Amino acid sequence: MRIVIAGGHGQIAMRLERLLTARGDEVAGIIRKPEQAGDLLASGTEPVVCDLESASLEDVVKHLENADAAVFAAGAGPGSGAVRKDTVDHRSAVLFADAAEQAGARRFLIISSTGASHEPPPDTDPVFAAYLRAKAAADDDIRARDGLDWTVLRPGRLTNDPGTGRVKLAEHTGRAEITRDDVAAVLAALLDEPRTAGRTLELINGDTAVADAVAAVAAERD
Repeated sequence: MRIVIAGGHGQIAMRLERLLTARGDEVAGIIRKPEQAGDLLASGTEPVVCDLESASLEDVVKHLENADAAVFAAGAGPGSGAVRKDTVDHRSAVLFADAAEQAGARRFLIISSTGASHEPPPDTDPVFAAYLRAKAAADDDIRARDGLDWTVLRPGRLTNDPGTGRVKLAEHTGRAEITRDDVAAVLAALLDEPRTAGRTLELINGDTAVADAVAAVAAERD
């Protein structure tokens, strides 16, 4: 497949890029800064410089032409304020989905967050609450589309521990940790399983091998 990943220099995205190129997929990563290109090239990923906060729809569509799948893995990141949570985590996701739909890249994955399933509690840090609301708004927009075979993946609290290869993947998992390695592995497996389209799935570390966890979710459609 040819797969285009938004937020191509992010921690999960770079792990995913390495997995996909290693198995023979053609991968392009959208990045904001030209100096990030070398890190993508090192994994065999094509770097595409495009700032989704300021790009036009036409610009993004060009980058998605001939793509079989698109993955939105971008995020404003730590240290950013509430405004950028909206412009990146929400509006850039919508722009990327618009472009994927127009370009005909039907398979669409988006990395969300487990906390996006409900309104943040009143005592939530305001910036984190803005992040969760932005994720929820992006999810709602994408889940309303008939022109995309979408899957929303909501990981638990992310860690940089080595991947275990064993997860819990379900509509509701409860709150727990998940390694970025394992998130990337699940994303790669989801790309290969069209029966997971139209699903919103939570993900934490667990006892089931990644391939088996994705297969079990897919089998629920049989």
